[in-house]
Amino acid sequence: MNTNNAAEAINPLAPADSTPTVAAQESGWLQHFPVALFATVMGLAGLTIAWMKAFHVLGTPAVVSDLLRWVASATWLALSGIYLLKIARFPAAVEAERAHPVKLNFFAAISIGLLLLAVVWSPAAPALARWMWAAGAAAHLLLTLMTLSIWLFRSQFKIPQLTAAWFIPAVGNIIVPISGMQYAPADVSWFFFSVGIVFWAVLMTLVLYRLFFYDPLPVKLQPTLFILIAPPAVGFLAYLALNGGQLDVFARLLYFIALFLTLLLAAQARRFLRIPFFLTAWGYSFPLAAIAIATLEMAARSGADFYLALGGGLLLIATLVIAALVIKTVLAMMQGKVFVPE
Repeated sequence: MNTNNAAEAINPLAPADSTPTVAAQESGWLQHFPVALFATVMGLAGLTIAWMKAFHVLGTPAVVSDLLRWVASATWLALSGIYLLKIARFPAAVEAERAHPVKLNFFAAISIGLLLLAVVWSPAAPALARWMWAAGAAAHLLLTLMTLSIWLFRSQFKIPQLTAAWFIPAVGNIIVPISGMQYAPADVSWFFFSVGIVFWAVLMTLVLYRLFFYDPLPVKLQPTLFILIAPPAVGFLAYLALNGGQLDVFARLLYFIALFLTLLLAAQARRFLRIPFFLTAWGYSFPLAAIAIATLEMAARSGADFYLALGGGLLLIATLVIAALVIKTVLAMMQGKVFVPE
């Protein structure tokens, strides 16, 4: 039997030339390139901001945040370029993600990543950061409107499909004021904060209802529970930016809710450590970075040594977790476990 006949015996539908093979290989990774990978940018940018805050509060080396700034930026650019290629080559696959009850919400991670990069670059390149913030805020508003329109006018979503990932589009608006107060009138930041904080209250109620009264989340989605930490932690930071840094009652309420949720999930550490690695594990990253930043900010505002120690500990945990996630993600890609159909 010659080589061509052998190939046909293995796959009778495969043409003899090599062009379809290249297309099949491309389809095998590009078509299944997940939008959820943009959560890696949120984690890396969040960690960068945490180390920036640690430089001012704990006196840690600035080189750490300087390096992470470039890593987070390069990751966002690379993922954006690849996903644009996916949109051009496989629009049906993109549309399938848009119709998915969980994947849909990760489109907003693209704009959130840009908003976080605006915070990251603000000290080093304020002009660049201004454009990043403007593009990120505009894109996030459009993605919020798109997602809410899908929620409102499509009836295929059911309560058991709710996860904390639903926070990302609507509640993600509370990130805008963190650097927005530098770049636009205060009412713009108040607008985004108002949208985010109200939808946090609504979606928090719905997500807790789903968690309390329906079956537990599938193991693969359980890391997304950490997203519960992010809205009050980021809300705390945004509110401080809006009210001139005053540590008032509402600011404390937001911080201590975030801290309680961190303790609640930390008490289940064994459960989370037993979960095999999935890309959803990046759900740990940004929330851990956010509570570390909020705690270091609390230390700076209150002057209490307790928050200094706690903030340093949370920064260490966030750094170790994100480093482990990077390693596991790279290994999973090398083993061909990431760009596959689900």
